Amino acid sequence: MKRLLLAACLLATCPLQAQQTQTFDIKADDWAEGEPPKEVFVVDGTIRIAARDGNKAIVVDPAPITDASAQLAVSASGSASITAKILAIKRGRSTPRFGVSVHGMSGHRLIINPAKKTLELIRNDETLASVPYTWTSEAWVNLKLDAAKGADDTWTISGKVWAADAAEPAEPLIKHAEKALKGQGKCAIWATPFSGEPVFFDDIHVTVQTAPAP
Repeated sequence: MKRLLLAACLLATCPLQAQQTQTFDIKADDWAEGEPPKEVFVVDGTIRIAARDGNKAIVVDPAPITDASAQLAVSASGSASITAKILAIKRGRSTPRFGVSVHGMSGHRLIINPAKKTLELIRNDETLASVPYTWTSEAWVNLKLDAAKGADDTWTISGKVWAADAAEPAEPLIKHAEKALKGQGKCAIWATPFSGEPVFFDDIHVTVQTAPAP
């Protein structure tokens, strides 16, 4: 009985280990052109490393035209954020669809949908929020998606978009709140190249909370 009481006292006085925060800066300049390295886990589609505007980038090829995606960094176990610089191209009236995501395949996605002229927040194929956005073909643009857990188990999901040569805006363009999310899984890039042109991703920054080491 004394041992059980001692163990209970130790548990009561020793706080649980805090989650760790890890950051990753992902650039393709040090990689060889062609097949992506192991740091880029291709889930679907044809993805390679190629040059654009004098710099290497992660490229989603238009063959086949599918919802291509690749996961990056390590799996989150808590809050997660991803920022990526993206360039896409239209052909005639055909436009691509592209963006970033957090927390695995069923997590939140921040998607630019030029056909609808919107920026959309999507989860499990359900559009949770949508705001007007006019996209410019063949111009680099930054996308940032944050999923942050609050003290009362309320998650705030927010998204920003801004031109690559401009400063990051202070306020998000799109925002959504949810309760009791798992908050687990890797960040990813997404593209559906409906225009038949490649989509380029560069200067990717990932920040995730992870479980403490055992």
